[in-house]
Parts: sequence; C-alpha cells; structure tokens
Amino acid sequence: MKIAVINNEKIKIENVENLHLNAQKGAIVKVLCCGLCGSDIVKFREKISPNGTVLGHEIVAEIVDINSSTDFKTGDVIVTSHHIPCGECLYCKSGNVSMCKHFKSTNIVPGGFSEYVYLSEEHLQNVAHLKPENLSLEEASFYEPLGCCVRAIKRCDLKEGANAVVIGLGSIGILMSQALKAYGVNVIGFDLLDERIGFLKSKGVDAINPLNLEEALSYVKSKTNDYGADAVFMTSGADKALDTALKVVRNGGKILVFSSTPKNSGYPNNEIYYRELTILGSYSPSPADLKDSLELLKSGKVDVKNISTEYKLDKIQQAFEDTVSNKIMKACINIGTEGNLKEKI
Repeated sequence: MKIAVINNEKIKIENVENLHLNAQKGAIVKVLCCGLCGSDIVKFREKISPNGTVLGHEIVAEIVDINSSTDFKTGDVIVTSHHIPCGECLYCKSGNVSMCKHFKSTNIVPGGFSEYVYLSEEHLQNVAHLKPENLSLEEASFYEPLGCCVRAIKRCDLKEGANAVVIGLGSIGILMSQALKAYGVNVIGFDLLDERIGFLKSKGVDAINPLNLEEALSYVKSKTNDYGADAVFMTSGADKALDTALKVVRNGGKILVFSSTPKNSGYPNNEIYYRELTILGSYSPSPADLKDSLELLKSGKVDVKNISTEYKLDKIQQAFEDTVSNKIMKACINIGTEGNLKEKI
C-alpha cells in the first residue's frame, strides 16, 4: 500500500506492506480522503515529527476487514478521530480530556495519509460514526476539526446572545464562526484577506478587515452596546493578533487561544489583572464534542462546502506548499476514491 511520509524537507510517497487484522480486535479501513490539518503543517515545518512519520488524522474511510463487538460491518463508510481519552484519570474527570495520557498515546496506524489504516476497537467504540448519507466525503472530513471548535466553544461557556470575535478566517476560523452562530452567539470575523472575509459573509456570518484597528474596534463596539466582545477566539497564529484581541475584548471578557504563535508570545499580566480577563486554551475534542460536531454538519448548521481543495495522494507535497502560501484555505487529499470528493456516496 502507499503511504506519504516525512522525508527531510519533503513529503514523499512510499510503498509498504499491506495491513492485516489477523486475530486482533478492530478494523482495517480503506482511507477515502483525509483533510490536511494545520497541526500536520506545524509538525512538518518545525520538524516536530521525525522522518518516516505518516501525518494525517481527518479521515473518511470504508471498512474492509473488521473484528469488533460494535455494529459496524464491512462496507460501512465511517468518520473517526484519532485520540481516545481513558475517562478515568484526573484530566478526564476534570474535563481536560486532551491532557489525558491515554488520549495522547492513542492514534490511527500508520496515519491518515495512507491507503489503509488500522483502527482499534477503542476507536470503533468511542469516536467512529457512520458517515451521514447527506454529507459528501469532503464535508464529512470536517468531523474532527469541527469537533475541536465545538470543544473550544464549550470551554468558553458563553450565554446565548453573547458577542464574539473570531480572529483569523482560515478553515478553523470559518468553522468556529459558524459553530458559534449555531450555538446562538453573535459573531464578527476578522481577517486581513478580503477573499476570506467575503467567504465567511457568504456563509451568513459578519466579517471585517481589522487592518485599521481603531476602526475595527469602533465597529465591534457599535455591535456590542459600546462594551466590546464578550469573547475573542484566536484562530490566527500571528503574534500581532494578540494586540488585536486585547483591543476588542471587553473588560471581564475571555480570550480563547486556539493557535500557537511563532514567537510564543503571551498576554500581559497587568492587562489580565486590572481588566479581569480570562485566558483559556483549547486543544482537542472529546467523544461527546465529536458527536455534536457530526450533528452540526448533518443538520447543515455548519456549511463546509468549498472550504477544501482536492489533491491526489501523489500531489500531497503540493498540497502542503499551497496551504502554507495561502494559495488555498485547506487541502483534502483524495486517497481511495475514483470520484470527486464533493460527491455523496
């Protein structure tokens, strides 16, 4: 089978021996497509993952062999995530499932950018679901990244009718903005690229260019009875975005950090203290968040059409490069289907 592996400065295609289930529990699945996550790009560019690593985890796949106590069967097309919490440790019981040691140690094997993947029985029992018939393969591939957004929104614990600003309208910012709206929050998206502002507006969410920060602040205040945003969701990895967040969040408000920054910058202690700000981080979803994500996609409350650009597996290096250069918003790698990822199967 073919896999895409990190090989120094490139992602290269290699041929390896096919996976076999043998007597173990779980399933072998044929990967139909896999979304390219921002974390995959960080792991590759920053050399966090070693040579030989197969990245990718946002998969839609068809079961080709299975030994499981679940109701899944051969031929089922499913979505799944890659990490599973134990449910018993301090982190899980405190609502910090993505800090769970078991969560961090579990994964799909060898990785999503592979023709076939092994899923454990735990995956099948906890984070795998049948693909809804009304979703295309491309739409279903957003199951896990939207789950990350759902978790972030839950952690921020906003009341219905609250006001939020989403800074950075890449694919995650687009998902976050729509999910916030679906939960009854008033949203304004910020981005420096006019085409992304227009794209979010086409999804029914307000958006502006914050290049003139004072004008952006004035606009936010005009929508919030002169207070500012109750919460700011940081889906941009730019250091300058921190200053923007501090400008537009109201006193007593929240800043939800959903991206790393190149300089690993922080928020000023005195701003947090005197303004009673709450700074929150959110990383990766629980099984419950993923289930809610699938419902948002199935219901159409979050519309993910035309966010991804399709690439074949042998063009995966180009997919990485085009994403980094902002030529595209997000790549989805067509691995195991002859048709178009926008088709419903």
